Amino acid sequence: MIAHPEYIEELVQLLQSINAGINLSKASLDYQGMMADIWLKAFAEISQIKVEELRNLQQVLHVWSSVFDREFAQKLRSEDAVLLQGKLLNTVIDFWTHQQQLTKEFVQLLATPAKINPINILHYLYKDQIQIGVTPKVEIYREDKIVLYRFQPAVNSLNIPILIVYALVNRPYIVDLQEGRSLVANLLKLGMDVYLIDWGYPSHDDCCLTIDKYINGYINNCVDVIRDRQNLEQINLLGVCQGGTFSLCYSSLYPEKVKNLITTVTPVDFHIQEGLLNVWSGCTLGSQALDVDLMVDTLGNIPGDFLNFVFLMLKPFQLGINKYIDLLELMEREDKLLNFLRMEKWIFDSPDQAGEAFRQFIKDFYQGNKLIKGQIKIGQKQVDLRNIRIPILNIYAEQDHLVPPASSLALEKYITSDDYTVRSFAVGHIGMYVSSKVQKDLPPTIVDWLMARV
Repeated sequence: MIAHPEYIEELVQLLQSINAGINLSKASLDYQGMMADIWLKAFAEISQIKVEELRNLQQVLHVWSSVFDREFAQKLRSEDAVLLQGKLLNTVIDFWTHQQQLTKEFVQLLATPAKINPINILHYLYKDQIQIGVTPKVEIYREDKIVLYRFQPAVNSLNIPILIVYALVNRPYIVDLQEGRSLVANLLKLGMDVYLIDWGYPSHDDCCLTIDKYINGYINNCVDVIRDRQNLEQINLLGVCQGGTFSLCYSSLYPEKVKNLITTVTPVDFHIQEGLLNVWSGCTLGSQALDVDLMVDTLGNIPGDFLNFVFLMLKPFQLGINKYIDLLELMEREDKLLNFLRMEKWIFDSPDQAGEAFRQFIKDFYQGNKLIKGQIKIGQKQVDLRNIRIPILNIYAEQDHLVPPASSLALEKYITSDDYTVRSFAVGHIGMYVSSKVQKDLPPTIVDWLMARV
């Protein structure tokens, strides 16, 4: 008896699915074994602390989270651990290809309990008070899903345009989070004319968007719109994180259109191993750490929730458990609670990443480190940092765990500008934009530097 071809195909698919499940189970057990080892080391260290030195449960948990995250980062920076994590990620993606419908239903099943966590309940209760991005602005240009905004200038505007180029990850309203913590509002008060590109939310139809489209297309078109409106040959760019990297590429390709460049918490040398994100993205092991081809070919766009999970896992206890501990104290102060909820809203407002742009950014920047090698090709144009001769203000965060200071400071070695300035602030990556103390100093630093060069 010969089996019907249709059943043979189904049988093969079933066997492949079972095999993928077995591989996933093996990889998961290996990873869990590694995590158990980290737990044991952290527990052994904290058990040596004298009880009288720990005043209360909250302090115990804070100490524990700090110790665990340190052990976690140290272990996950090793080659064996990175390979193990890369293997787990690849088996998850492989299993997903065989279980798409099951995965979809499972995610929906998990969605309900996720919605009733304490923070989401607080978001619901205070939804009318959690206002973000409150500085008045108007849309002046739209292309596909991106929008160019101009913020309402102050009465004392000096008519000096600054275009903020934000990262593709998360949403740009972190630079205008709330009154008193708004880089945008503070720049306006000091007389700047502020523009911002909002990348929007890429959909499945945008999976083929490339870095070429983002830089030679969207950014270049927005720059031209501002130049035409202001009747200027050149404008000022302010790049944030990945947006700073894009701004460096743009300034290299279009030096005639950029007058001054400000980079903030911007990665330049992606092979600085102090950054755990660099290691996980494959700066040492390439596709063995992160097979981005498998990810993009399987998923199309990269889910924003996945990237969010990765960022939180860089400091799993401090960025995860600690927030619930701190929340207990914040409940007594509504103003601080609202600040916390605004940050939570921003953290989890994570657009999906266009697959092809993500692929090139991981392979060429993180894994190949081609930016500092002069090997980045954007469309048909070659990026060479030596083409950047304009004044540059490079601002970094001294406690940045996402973009290590050394990664940003590497810029000076690869440009030819004779007007290069460095400033730093004793905060972390996000603290650069939400710290009330930094917001007293950062905007004047930017404006004073610009005013000396316009």
